[in-house]
Amino acid sequence: MMGPLQALRLLRINWILLRHGLDEVILATHLFRPLRWIKYLLPWHWVQRDLPPYPARIRRALEDLGPIFVKFGQILSTRRDLLPDDLANELAKLQDRVPPFSGELARAIIEKAWGRPIEEVLDQFDPVPLASASIAQVHTGRLKDGTEVVVKVLRPGIERIIRQDLALMYTFARLAQRYWKDGRRLRPVEVVSEYEKTIYDELDLQREAANASQLRRNWLNSQMLYIPEVYWDWTRPNVMVMERIYGTPVSEVEQLKAQGISMRLLGERGVEIFFTQVFRDNFFHADMHPGNIFVEPSGRYISIDFGIIGTLTAEDQRYLAENLLAFFERDYRRVAELHVESGWVPPGTRVDEFESAIRTVSEPIFEKPLAEISFGHFLVRLFQTARRFNMEIQPQLVLLEKTLLNIEGLGRQLYPELDLWTTAKPYMERWMREQVGLRGLAERTWRNVYSIADQVPELPLVAYRMLMAYDKQLRHAEFERAKLQREESPSTAAIALRAIGGATLVICATLILVLGPGQWLPEHLALVLMTLTYLVGGWLLIAAARTA
Repeated sequence: MMGPLQALRLLRINWILLRHGLDEVILATHLFRPLRWIKYLLPWHWVQRDLPPYPARIRRALEDLGPIFVKFGQILSTRRDLLPDDLANELAKLQDRVPPFSGELARAIIEKAWGRPIEEVLDQFDPVPLASASIAQVHTGRLKDGTEVVVKVLRPGIERIIRQDLALMYTFARLAQRYWKDGRRLRPVEVVSEYEKTIYDELDLQREAANASQLRRNWLNSQMLYIPEVYWDWTRPNVMVMERIYGTPVSEVEQLKAQGISMRLLGERGVEIFFTQVFRDNFFHADMHPGNIFVEPSGRYISIDFGIIGTLTAEDQRYLAENLLAFFERDYRRVAELHVESGWVPPGTRVDEFESAIRTVSEPIFEKPLAEISFGHFLVRLFQTARRFNMEIQPQLVLLEKTLLNIEGLGRQLYPELDLWTTAKPYMERWMREQVGLRGLAERTWRNVYSIADQVPELPLVAYRMLMAYDKQLRHAEFERAKLQREESPSTAAIALRAIGGATLVICATLILVLGPGQWLPEHLALVLMTLTYLVGGWLLIAAARTA
């Protein structure tokens, strides 16, 4: 049941939708279509209004609805396999503009998390936030040893707000899925469910810190990417302390050029970092928009904000690499087969029809120069096509598609002539050789040696248990077979009873024949009785013989 606070929130949402002219969108749904005439009674429809296109109205409505809806719109903008291009492009413009909460409140949250005054940990703490977003805000400080740090603090009460807004999102999603003509295809309930998982993951700053630590280990001493250090002694679920970094935002292209940094090198490094994270580490930063990337004067990237991380299974890695290689070789049948083999589409999918659909999508791409071919948009079109063949949502592939689109857009912003395929293909081919060649086989075997060796002493006991289980199964099967035979065949006692009964009747009939009729047995009755007794006795004897 909806509480009073939710009801008020719902009223506010409806008012914002009406204010942005989205009543037309609502009344166009199947549920409200019979009531579309009502809009002519609404005063704002009596005067011609100059409204922007509906994607812009949706973006502005989400901005007015608050940070949780803005973040939902940002994530929704990455689902280009579901949304029209114009709507996805408009939602990508959403900015997480949230006024900061007070520095005194941030201090109180930090001191409660640490269980001590800030002055015992930090020599300096700036109450004015360095940055503020929908989930948390960041303050600068300095540890006792002089290390400059940033302190990330969750917004107070944010979990309650998220829980309330998610409940309303689920309500809207269920209505849309039931009454909107595209509801079943777009699966809004599943989209909200994905968002719920993502947003709750971002509420745990210890989880984000663990992601940062793993990425730092993967890229330690690298000349391409730097990950700041986490200070675990002062990190809690709602407070994270991390090394402060300095660099030029990657979107400031003119500043980067003024520093003498090669734009081509930056673009190619970005692609190499992405494919290394996906295929070497299987642990990739899935929120690589320009606001989270900086560049050192040496040209090394610096990455921040590790709330969203993607991983792939070994099978997904191999299928993805094979898909991309097959695509650029125009082997569309292999692309279709890989989708079926991987389980991304149902096993009964007709490969020839799927192949034809993929060819229809892919061939126009190859009419462009190689440097203009977009990996990201190819994946978008491929997933859109696969959805027509009942491809289930693969959350890990959605994150990959989003990240690839970000990296590709960033790379071409830095260096418009970036040839993504030429940069990535040698890396993927080398990775495939390592995985399926002798080297890959040897490495996988060596990785399993210790786990196999640990089980060797247990093999005799395992073999004994298997033999005993097999013997028990045989005994049980023999018992069941004998039981079944007993149930299906008549008992020996029944056969004997029929034989004895038949023999007795035959003997009685013979006595009647020998002794003949008398005072108590008239002649006609004796004849009938003798005949019947012979017939019944003979039938019983024959039946007993057949059964036996």
